[in-house]
Amino acid sequence: MTIRIDATDRKILTELQRDAGQSLDEIAKQVGSSKTPVWNRIRKLRDAGVVGRQTMVLDAEALGLEACFFVLIRTSEHEAIWQETFLKALQERPEVQEAHRLAGDIDYILKVRVKNARAYDAFYQALISEVRVYNVTALLSMEEIKSTTLLPLDQIEVS
Repeated sequence: MTIRIDATDRKILTELQRDAGQSLDEIAKQVGSSKTPVWNRIRKLRDAGVVGRQTMVLDAEALGLEACFFVLIRTSEHEAIWQETFLKALQERPEVQEAHRLAGDIDYILKVRVKNARAYDAFYQALISEVRVYNVTALLSMEEIKSTTLLPLDQIEVS
């Protein structure tokens, strides 16, 4: 289902991305509308699957999860049963913040957030005990330069 997004929808989405915890009154004020039409638009966007669940962004370092690893995985296994096992293993590990299947020499990349290198090693050992992989390369992020959940809404077409 394709949904038509207009300029007001885009403003509402911008406000929701900026801070989904703000009140309906605040959003309506920011977009130059009243509560009821804004609520109806948010409901329409949610029903269309444009707006998903609401969450809070936590500070990993403040919580002691100071190490962020990007894990590059190459596999020689491409059967459905291997993929199911691999995906299940990733889903069951809260350390895995993101997982992407790639085109090119690397098959998968994971973003893994842990307390330290020892915690990463425990994650790695558990993963390879469940799933056979050909090669794993872990890259420790020395500094997070940019991290955002905001989508570039200026690139979407408005009707």
